Amino acid sequence: MKPGKHGKRTFSPQEFNARMDACGLSLKMKDYLNRVVAFHSSPAPGVLIGSFMVDYALDLLGVAPGEKLYGVCETPKCAPDALQVIANITTGNNRLHVIPIGKFAMTVNSATTNPTADAVRVYIDLEKLKEYPLIGTWYTNSPAYDKFTMDILLQEEIFRAGRNILSFERVRVSVSGKRKWKSVTCPCCGDTIPDYLFEHDRCGGCGSMKYYEKIPDN
Repeated sequence: MKPGKHGKRTFSPQEFNARMDACGLSLKMKDYLNRVVAFHSSPAPGVLIGSFMVDYALDLLGVAPGEKLYGVCETPKCAPDALQVIANITTGNNRLHVIPIGKFAMTVNSATTNPTADAVRVYIDLEKLKEYPLIGTWYTNSPAYDKFTMDILLQEEIFRAGRNILSFERVRVSVSGKRKWKSVTCPCCGDTIPDYLFEHDRCGGCGSMKYYEKIPDN
């Protein structure tokens, strides 16, 4: 990974790895963190904690990266990238569902042909955060946290904390199979989409999900 900017500080992969070594991280965890940080493009605290969460979830399930897994992430910020890089649970393979609840939590389960699946939900435990005040200050978005002066100290506290700020619960999730569909044409734009994505008489791009205006040709 090339050096880049994180806050006002120039990110150094060498210094990042030296901090992981100083905090006693395993080779496996270092590999996870380096790959997730490279994918995310910065060592944001959320992707660091998210990486520990994914590693914990895999251990709890007794599975390894490369197995077919599914995940739900309860925040769109940072944590989904850890699921995508470490566990190959991605938006593109349709095995990652991001729900913007706003909680830093994720649920992972193995593939199954049953209508439900036993899963593990890993989350940041607020009670355990009391032992790691700097992480707590960042996590609660306290004005006392200054990312320009505290980012390195926060990294080190996250590395030292590892799974110690996390808890888990066994849960059961619903499993939906592949949906059968047929192609339909939107009368507004002329594009074809799956029928189940139609909104009344048009596609979402011409309806509630429209997000752009065309620029007229000169």
